[in-house]
Amino acid sequence: MARKARLTRELVDRLPQKVEDQGPIAWSVDDSHYPRTTAELISEMPADGKLWVFAIGSLIWNPRMPVAETRPAVVRGWRRSFCLGPDERYRGNPAAPGLMLSLVRGGQARGVALRMAADDLACSLEALLRKEPPLKPSWVRAKTPEGPISAIAFTLPLDHARCVEGLCETEVADRLACAVGTIGSMADYLLNTVSHLAEAGIRDRYLSRMEALVAERLQRLPPT
Repeated sequence: MARKARLTRELVDRLPQKVEDQGPIAWSVDDSHYPRTTAELISEMPADGKLWVFAIGSLIWNPRMPVAETRPAVVRGWRRSFCLGPDERYRGNPAAPGLMLSLVRGGQARGVALRMAADDLACSLEALLRKEPPLKPSWVRAKTPEGPISAIAFTLPLDHARCVEGLCETEVADRLACAVGTIGSMADYLLNTVSHLAEAGIRDRYLSRMEALVAERLQRLPPT
């Protein structure tokens, strides 16, 4: 059986690091969404006063919030999917839109649970929400080595207007392998996510398949 291709920094660097032209923002909401959603989540917190965030992608390697504790975690009933899009600004452009990673219903996902530092919790939570897609996170039950916890997770309803479902994995890989935006490429995002999950002792079969498919496509590009 042929060995699957592996995504490497050398392959990712065959793409431009970023593009300068800013495409359109995918969607925006009224600014009141953020304090309102923050207040709702704070009111729904567990009685122990601990706020956990279930990280599946860039939050693992770029938390964008003060973190007091981390744990490997498994959430059942949700799965990773490159389905949030089209991203025509940050890791994609109008000519080659990106698809960001989110959680959708079905299956299970292994990731990292991050406990937000307790100091000025509401302020830290609102700042995090402003850096994520403008959807209220879902509460999920996460299994960790120290026991189960309730955590918020950034999820996407399958019927949402920005959910790009129905593509086969090769079609998704085609998009990920060429999408580059103002902060970097989708291939770079995928490499960072897979690498940091591996450091945490976590392997995700879906990401492994996407890694191999994207690597195969980047191998066709000339080395820089």
